[in-house]
Amino acid sequence: MSASEEAVREFALRCPVPLPPGERVVLGHGSGGRLSAALIRDLFVPVFGGGATSELARLGDAAVVEVNGTRLAFSTDAFVVTPKFFPGSNIGELAVNGTVNDLAMMGATPLFLSAALILEEGLELEVLGAVVTAMADACERAGVTMVAGDTKVVERGGADGLFVTTAGIGAVAEGVEVGPERARPGDVVLLTGPVASHGVAVMSRRAGISFEGDLASDSAPLTSLVQAMLAAGDVRCLRDATRGGVASVLNELADASGVSITVEEGAVPVLGPVKAACEMLGLDPLYVANEGVAVAIVAPRDAEAVLAAARADEHGTSATLVGEVGEGPPRVGLRTGLGATRPLPMLAGDQLPRIC
Repeated sequence: MSASEEAVREFALRCPVPLPPGERVVLGHGSGGRLSAALIRDLFVPVFGGGATSELARLGDAAVVEVNGTRLAFSTDAFVVTPKFFPGSNIGELAVNGTVNDLAMMGATPLFLSAALILEEGLELEVLGAVVTAMADACERAGVTMVAGDTKVVERGGADGLFVTTAGIGAVAEGVEVGPERARPGDVVLLTGPVASHGVAVMSRRAGISFEGDLASDSAPLTSLVQAMLAAGDVRCLRDATRGGVASVLNELADASGVSITVEEGAVPVLGPVKAACEMLGLDPLYVANEGVAVAIVAPRDAEAVLAAARADEHGTSATLVGEVGEGPPRVGLRTGLGATRPLPMLAGDQLPRIC
């Protein structure tokens, strides 16, 4: 046994989780679906500790912590999308908006970001300059400041050109309480915009397929949209529907809150060209990643006011009420146009790897 193998075995023996020998990571572990959830639940949370009531185990889009009486949201994210530039956005803008939105989903106002760039030997500096410029522009639009960073270079073939990791800190105002465990029977499900645009835009560029009509990523900072919704009423849960799409997000919320959720298929907004592309590629729009769409669960008495507030924001003009929350056990169903309800389970594999 080599020294490196002995080191791995030493740490494996100390791991509090019994892991089967020979098991390996697969692409589905990064899908945002069932395998991702299992990896987090069965390995990461037990190893890092804190118990079932810890902030880590809460599994929000960001952690909310208190420092000297000030509530802060903190989040980190990695971006490995390929290709790096695609219709409507690019990896640099995506990295900023992704972390900004994770903070916003906890009701925070994003303030500061840091970024780490993993660069592959041979990457053209022109490409790197375009990505960094896009990040700076996105920071300005989102109203955040890039305050720290790091750069590493790996050998040719070690990073597919460029990977980006961003972390962010935001302030949570007094009285704001948003979390995946707060959904209650009778609540209403709201989508802030048309689904699947980001995933289809990336896939079309990756596959070199052209479709009739415009396809573009929906990548956008959602802070103003979220703040307007929070001011309008009791928004219990918020999630940006990235990896795994809307279906996976709804399953996460149902599990965290111990409720059932039913979505009206005909109410889910999908742009015409995106719907046509999904049909051609055999994709279900509810499982395709978004980068500028949030799922909100809202108290029923405030649903119309929150909907109106969302539609008044530039990133929520197509916001729609799409479903309702019921009693548990945790499950998600899709009510079809024929009146039947079919299960909408969490994504098992990975429809579109390397999508964000």
